[in-house]
Amino acid sequence: MELGRDNVIEMQDVWKTYKNGTNALQGVTVKIDRNEFVYVVGPSGAGKSTFMKLIYREEVPTKGQISVNGFNIGKLKPRKIPYVRRNIGVIFQDFRLLPRMTAYENVAFAMEVIETPKKVIKKRVMEVLDLVGLKNKAGREPDQLSGGEQQRIAIARAIVNNPAVIIADEPTGNLDPETSWGIMQLLDEINFRGTTIVMATHNKDIVNKMRKRVIAIEQGNIVRDQLRGEYGYEF
Repeated sequence: MELGRDNVIEMQDVWKTYKNGTNALQGVTVKIDRNEFVYVVGPSGAGKSTFMKLIYREEVPTKGQISVNGFNIGKLKPRKIPYVRRNIGVIFQDFRLLPRMTAYENVAFAMEVIETPKKVIKKRVMEVLDLVGLKNKAGREPDQLSGGEQQRIAIARAIVNNPAVIIADEPTGNLDPETSWGIMQLLDEINFRGTTIVMATHNKDIVNKMRKRVIAIEQGNIVRDQLRGEYGYEF
């Protein structure tokens, strides 16, 4: 079955079974179009993280097909993986900044690994640091920054190579409500500028306030897919 070219992300009958026999995803079929902002919600252990990892090829499907930016992710040759990942920015709950590098160096590193010229790196890094509101803290190391500032640096790193897609796995999970809202406003701005965002979250208030598309996963199945959806869970 040929995957569509107009969708940034498309899954068709995707299954993921781990070695211990756990079916993390079971027959998932979904399309995410360019410039969409999608929340992925559901109880712990529902399959959200697996869903996200399959998109940036941290995991590969046991069965079915996944297309991201026109590439069949499950059948990628190893040499193609870094090329595909250049067009996917990933933001984690725990920031994952390099501790002995400055904010500038953490962001620049994402461009250095793909051998971008130094002159281009300097200009672009300062642009994205300005976008996330931390141009004046370019020389500080992560332990000199607040949690919210560290997440903003992580976002700058994720967008510095102009990816078509950003995968955000619980990006506000370690932040207080006010800081979380600032991060979400920043992600909303990045989405407005043309980047597709897929975000896994347990933050009911953010989902209900921003009213984007919501994909709910339970026991490895998509049980709800709503435009301008609500969180829909009580814990």
